[in-house]
Amino acid sequence: MAPPLPRKSPLIQSRRAFVKTISTATLAAPFITRQLIANPPSTILRHASFGAAGMAWSDLEVLCSNPFVKLVAVAEVDLNRLENVKANFPGVKIYQDWRELLDKEGPQIDSVNVSVPDHLHAPIALSAMQLGKHVYCQKPLAHDLHETRILTEYAREKKLITQMGIQIHSQKIYRQAVALVQSGAIGKIKEVHTWSNKKWGDTGAPPVKGATPTRGFNWDLWLGGCAERPYVGDDYYHPGQWRRRLDFGTGTFGDMGCHIFDPVFESLALTAPLSLRSEGPAPDAWNWANNAHLCYIFPGTRYTENSTIAVTWYDGDNRPPAEIQALVTAPLANVRKSATTAKPLDQLDQGSIFIGTAGVLHVPHIATPKLYPAEKFRDYPMPPVQGSHHWNDWAQACVGGPGKPTASFDYSGPLTETVLLGTVAVRFPHTTLEWNAARLQFTNVPAANAFLRRSYRPGWSVAGL
Repeated sequence: MAPPLPRKSPLIQSRRAFVKTISTATLAAPFITRQLIANPPSTILRHASFGAAGMAWSDLEVLCSNPFVKLVAVAEVDLNRLENVKANFPGVKIYQDWRELLDKEGPQIDSVNVSVPDHLHAPIALSAMQLGKHVYCQKPLAHDLHETRILTEYAREKKLITQMGIQIHSQKIYRQAVALVQSGAIGKIKEVHTWSNKKWGDTGAPPVKGATPTRGFNWDLWLGGCAERPYVGDDYYHPGQWRRRLDFGTGTFGDMGCHIFDPVFESLALTAPLSLRSEGPAPDAWNWANNAHLCYIFPGTRYTENSTIAVTWYDGDNRPPAEIQALVTAPLANVRKSATTAKPLDQLDQGSIFIGTAGVLHVPHIATPKLYPAEKFRDYPMPPVQGSHHWNDWAQACVGGPGKPTASFDYSGPLTETVLLGTVAVRFPHTTLEWNAARLQFTNVPAANAFLRRSYRPGWSVAGL
């Protein structure tokens, strides 16, 4: 185990410059309301971060912009990715092994953010919660369904303050979408189509060569509970391509599904699906595929027209059928003095289309929702809802402040389970999988149940998982 790195004395940004930096961190959360609370709590929230770069740095930067949050320690398996942490938090304790951080710093911390690859979410988050720590965890909540269920139930049982990193959930634009559906603006919902243009697939690209990890990067710690294998260079796994790999990421659907399914899930008050079916390609032995096409059937709710409702997902090059696209891309003649045309759907990277009995709602990711036919809804007032700050809501709640998490594990756990069902269904193309959420199993395809729970290599199991 490498000892903590020696402390340096880099030039520290002023508070004003630090907050300005946060305001430009669009990777973390575009369109965020970033103001700090006027009267911060007197209690200090002693915090630790699992991960130091990429999304971890974005989470850490925003959380620590709160004057009552004190960063105590960081765990990062790649010591080459600590530049921002060392420059801005010169006194922080640094570890490579997340287990060592919890063992040595547990009594000195109150909360953690888990902002590492998907396969490490559950072991780290559960271990922290078992020490009584509040948890902010990136999406998806875990790599598989069993892990997700365990995290949800444990957080509920111990009454811990939790939040999943679906930051747009707290923003005005998504809250407007939820309010439009639930107010009946487009009537009862008949069906929903949702998509992402991302391509976190890589079939036909096996890990064919070994390489020596960069000095300072601990490959064994990065693997965590996954089976041993040689390191592959050229960015095959670390730092940016792990989402494509079956054992470590959850593909496009796992990456973006928790974001884009979110306003659908909340606005319709959906519960677990009854069944789902993949009409897209299957992954290979190593990697997820692109161009998914998944159809979920959910029990109907008070917001749906029928006793069940279909929600269909597309990613990569796939999009909803032409007749569905036409509902939100038809010419907007007579809406303004000069006729214009809506942006083609293939240029709208990600979003959802709700088809109701009285109209259509387009929810772009990330932009103001739009109602169609445009002529009918030209003067329709948008709901007077307000957004909040996703990170600060959680941090304030941890110290008894006014914030309230809007995506606690009680909400984000079932949402994640729904999304991760898609990562199982794609392995069984053209097969309807019937789902029993209470029993956490598929009832008609026993082979699919093998993908609900992973095993951990010796020395890496966590009690409760």
